Amino acid sequence: MRPTLSMTLRLCLLSLVTFFYLTSYSQKKTVRFVTSTVVPEAEGSVKVRKDKNKNYEIDIHVDHLADPKKLTPSKKTYVVWIETKESGPKNIGQLHTGSSMLSKAKKADISSVSTYKPSRVFITAEDNPAIESPGTQVVLTTDTF
Repeated sequence: MRPTLSMTLRLCLLSLVTFFYLTSYSQKKTVRFVTSTVVPEAEGSVKVRKDKNKNYEIDIHVDHLADPKKLTPSKKTYVVWIETKESGPKNIGQLHTGSSMLSKAKKADISSVSTYKPSRVFITAEDNPAIESPGTQVVLTTDTF
């Protein structure tokens, strides 16, 4: 039995709708941090993905981030901030650095969710992780995206 033109068109349409549905929620945008003047060895990236609830999942990974106590001036922690078009900087959490058993390289990861699309992500060195506005010691930043 040979498929009719109508059946073929329906199958194509169904395939296209399925493809766009599946890819619309899984598209990730990856942005690299600009090389830091405070911690030049530090490098990392930010992945932003819109989920099925229309929130933005934000995953941040950083390598070679020095202990904040070794900075000048010395600080206690790193804080991650997002900027959105709808609001100013928002503290999305404290970044903990550590190394693994297999490598002495410092690594840090953090994940968060925002109802607003981030336009820039940056990391500051702070004395208080619960701070509500960023200090002046910006360690890493992305360009606006």
